[in-house]
Amino acid sequence: MRVALSQISPKLSRDNLELHIKQINQAKKEGATVVVFPELSMSGYMLMDAVYEDAFSLDEFNEFKELSSDIDIVIGAVTKERDRIYNSALYFSDGELISVHHKNNLPTYGMFQEARFFFKGEGIERFKSSFGETMTVICEDLWSSGNIDTIASNRPDILYVIANSPSRDFGDEGYLGIEKQWERILSTTAILSGAYVIFCNRVGFEDGLGFWGGSMVIDPSGKKRAQAKLFERELLIVDLDRKLSSIQKYMLRHN
Repeated sequence: MRVALSQISPKLSRDNLELHIKQINQAKKEGATVVVFPELSMSGYMLMDAVYEDAFSLDEFNEFKELSSDIDIVIGAVTKERDRIYNSALYFSDGELISVHHKNNLPTYGMFQEARFFFKGEGIERFKSSFGETMTVICEDLWSSGNIDTIASNRPDILYVIANSPSRDFGDEGYLGIEKQWERILSTTAILSGAYVIFCNRVGFEDGLGFWGGSMVIDPSGKKRAQAKLFERELLIVDLDRKLSSIQKYMLRHN
């Protein structure tokens, strides 16, 4: 299994399809079997009231279905279903949209006002992908002990975490507090669930927010296997075991 983490800086508009296609085609050239994009990769983050006009209906993603015939694709998008607007993660494989996850932990503190614009999703579902039992969550979803417990009890092989995490808590000599916090949460989730945890964060600036990137892959032992650069666009390619047995996962966590 070869994963491509597409650490991009999307435009604050609906006009991001070509960027996705370019990254998918590059991932294919690199031999990737899965390509992962950040949260809201199709639209940018600070849409505010524009979420209503920029939201996608699920039947607008046919191009991703076609592109997924030979590579699995995970994207982030504002979606609308039955007049409700969601912050969603979509998983495409073998020419089909096989999973849609709606963000269920919507932050409303400090710089975040997501609950003003999005409906809350319900739960986290495990689904079968080409690479075993799979789950997807979106950014703040993983800052919930209840969601981590759900993930741990479902024991997925792969957990995808797509994010728009802004930079904060700067320290001396390049220290970035939010990066260290995320690494601890991702590592803990990997250990508790026995999953590979694949975290894809964006970069770039929007309305005074700067996004730090640092996309990373954590193995079932909680060890960081690879990380993208901070504050730079990058297509990070990482090779993983396709599927680990329960015994292998146990040994990784206890060595």
